[in-house]
Amino acid sequence: MSLNVILIDDHTLFREGLEGLLNRRNINILAAVGNGPEGLRLATELNPDVILLDMRMPEMNGMDVLRQLRKNGFSNPVAMLTTSSDERDLVESLRSGAQGYLLKDMEPDELVLALRDIVAGKTVVAPDLAPVLARVVQGDSITVTEENPFSRLTPRENEILLLLAEGQSNKVIARNLGISDGTVKLHVKSILRKLGVHSRVEAAVMAVEQGLRTTRSNHDDTG
Repeated sequence: MSLNVILIDDHTLFREGLEGLLNRRNINILAAVGNGPEGLRLATELNPDVILLDMRMPEMNGMDVLRQLRKNGFSNPVAMLTTSSDERDLVESLRSGAQGYLLKDMEPDELVLALRDIVAGKTVVAPDLAPVLARVVQGDSITVTEENPFSRLTPRENEILLLLAEGQSNKVIARNLGISDGTVKLHVKSILRKLGVHSRVEAAVMAVEQGLRTTRSNHDDTG
C-alpha cells in the first residue's frame, strides 16, 4: 500500500534526499516544503495519510506547527522527525498530539516501517527513546505543564516579547529585526499561546513583571 506523505523540513538537502529515498520505497511524497505556514496550508489542501515534521525550524517551529494542525482539525497522524533526543521535546510532542517521534539518523527502511505503523494507529518512538515513552505512559515523567512558561519561548520569541514590552508595534519590530510583518504576527500569536494570555499587553506585563527586559542585549534601534 502506498502512503501519502507531506514532509515539512527547512533543510533543502535533507528534504530532497529523504523525498528520493521514500519515493523509491513506495511512499508517495505529496509535497516537501521548507516552512510551517506552507505545510499547514498543504495539509488542509492535500489531506495526507501522515505528516513528517521537523522540530527545529525558523519562524514557526515544529511544535507550533503540530499544535496548529490539531487546532485546524487535521486528525491524521503527525510524526516528528528530528535530531533532538531531548526528553522534554519527546514528552511535549506526544502531549501535543504527535503519533511518532523519530530521529533523523535512523535507517530509511526503519523509517518506512515506522510510518506504516503510525498510519496503522500505533505510537512509534525512536528505539533509543523507548524508555522515556514507557515513563510517559506510566505518568512518571517530566511535567512539562509545570515549567516556567517563558522557558518554552524560542530565542526569537523572547526577543520579540522584549520589544513588545517596550511598546513597539509589529511594524517597528519587523523593521528592527529585519523580518516581515507577517512573521512578527506569527511569533506574537505563538508567544500569547505559550504564555496562556490573550493580548500583547498581557504578554508585555508578564515580561516586565519577570524582569525579562534586563536580559535583553542592546539593539541598534536607529534607521
